[in-house]
Amino acid sequence: MRHFLDFEKPIAELEGKIEELRRTTDAGGIDVADEVGKLRDKAQSLLKTTYAKLTPWQKAQVARHPDRPHATDYIDALIEDFTPLAGDRAYADDLAVVGGMGRFRGRAVMVLGTERGHDTDSRVKHNFGMARPEGYRKAKRLMELAGRFGLPILSFVDTAGAFPGIEAEARGQAEAIARSIEAGLEAPVPFIATIIGEGGSGGAIALAAADRIVMLEHAIYSVISPEGCASILWRDSAQAATAAEALKLTADDLRKLNLVDAVVPEPLGGAHRDAIGTIAALGERISELLEPLVELDGATLRARRREKFLEMGRSGVI
Repeated sequence: MRHFLDFEKPIAELEGKIEELRRTTDAGGIDVADEVGKLRDKAQSLLKTTYAKLTPWQKAQVARHPDRPHATDYIDALIEDFTPLAGDRAYADDLAVVGGMGRFRGRAVMVLGTERGHDTDSRVKHNFGMARPEGYRKAKRLMELAGRFGLPILSFVDTAGAFPGIEAEARGQAEAIARSIEAGLEAPVPFIATIIGEGGSGGAIALAAADRIVMLEHAIYSVISPEGCASILWRDSAQAATAAEALKLTADDLRKLNLVDAVVPEPLGGAHRDAIGTIAALGERISELLEPLVELDGATLRARRREKFLEMGRSGVI
């Protein structure tokens, strides 16, 4: 059963009526094709109108949609011969961060991603995509491994942020995130990061200190969640919609601020309505961005990446 967001209720009602008419046809053989066609056209028109004027808060809801394709979906579809690599070689294997080697369109690559999970069991298994220190230390290890073997790095980011538990802080959460960011900046190989859903705080940046940062159309990327921002500024999480507007967290906003390099359009209604099409479109964009980067040597890549992030600070947008 399709999950509908609060602002999609009128669309849900129309699609519910369409399904009822289809069941009527199946049960009694009544021909209602014309009526179904009219309702389908009306639903598509309403969907188009609704998604043409999404607010930042509504985009945040779309970015968090439970049916949206996750990191493992992109890896399964885009990476051939994927071989997962586990553990940080110090403490444990954090399943919120997935990573390993494979081939992207025939080219050997290192892949990283934050995985949220698709159902209750897998969400608990992957800790809802919120990594602990060992997850970021695993990411650092794999980025350094990519550098030694000359493998371009592809990352797929979808996390509300790093895990905020006491045990994570006790094991050096901030240091682990900083080391992961450092490894990304120092990698002597091409690095392309994609924000596929929610990119939250340092937990997202840890896997996105890249040469090229790509966002899906309805993804969000911010230093803090709208709810967290509202709780701090107004002590009222109900102000999340106001905070989302002020945070400039949408792909369009961030592209205008030159904080991301490319925005990949999503199918009408969001990536969850056509996961295959979304993944294919992203694969094409990654391929386009990767080709010129593989021609550059490690020293040039590092220097350009360093300058890219320093310029963000100079411009005053971060």
